[in-house]
Amino acid sequence: MPVWFPALVFDESVLSEGFATFRVPGSIIPCHTWYKTFGDFNSDQPPLVILHGGPGACHDYLLPLQDLPVPTVFYDQIGNGKSSHLPERKGDTSFWTVDLFKAELDNLLHHLRLDLRPIDVYGHSWGGMLASEWAAGNTSLNLRRLVLSNSPASMEGWLAGIDTLRKQLPKTDQATLKAAEEKGEFKTPEYEAVVEKFYKRHLSLIRPREEENGILPFYGILRWKTRNGPSELTITGTLRNWTVIPKLQDIKVPTLLINGVQDECQDVAMQPFFDEIKHAKWVTLDHAAHFTHIDQRTKYMESSFPPRPLLND
Repeated sequence: MPVWFPALVFDESVLSEGFATFRVPGSIIPCHTWYKTFGDFNSDQPPLVILHGGPGACHDYLLPLQDLPVPTVFYDQIGNGKSSHLPERKGDTSFWTVDLFKAELDNLLHHLRLDLRPIDVYGHSWGGMLASEWAAGNTSLNLRRLVLSNSPASMEGWLAGIDTLRKQLPKTDQATLKAAEEKGEFKTPEYEAVVEKFYKRHLSLIRPREEENGILPFYGILRWKTRNGPSELTITGTLRNWTVIPKLQDIKVPTLLINGVQDECQDVAMQPFFDEIKHAKWVTLDHAAHFTHIDQRTKYMESSFPPRPLLND
């Protein structure tokens, strides 16, 4: 799906940018993960490592998180953005796995020397799915806090929420979606028009004019179609049966859950996080869809890093 972003202006006075070499299994040529950091990493404040969604979006749309009063690490996951692209791996379901991206995250943390100091990890949408998998299997003691934003705990829960939202569309639009799925035809103008209508309702409620787009993402369509499918309404890729629910009790750190009332990631998709993670807090913001951090920017930032501790242990 194409992704659009509002124009954003930031103070980039304190930042560094670079590449972390990442040796990918089966690839002769070393790959590289692009990253950018903001803030003072010599301070005592734990850095916030930010995992973008998609799979296939880039870090750009999460740049508003620079509002947060902490050092931040943004990066483009392998296969898209400024990181290495692997077009020869298109459609290779054995390659584009969760384990690949967990290994990439570990490699980046080691490169930035963040694997031995306290850090917070934030994941949005697919990034939260990845973050939850990584946190559940993280045996080090450096993870201090986890933020899972607009992320499902399973694709079954995601699709249950999507189904509820689909039923709110006009009957003719529902019929268009059903016909496309039955025929496997997802490039028709009719299907794309319905998907666009759905995104206007549930992706972001702020719809900037194209000429106001200050950031044009490098959208990794190869990864998106391999991992998910033709759109967020129809999941046919390698993630179609994904779930992290059996692993959630292994997440021991305080965890913040965030979604929007109009979010395509409905409560049913996030409920297992709240049920299974011992130290979890959940914030839902009204008048906000999947890009809650844009639709309700100020409230979102206040919820992400409130003045009081996340939890009273």
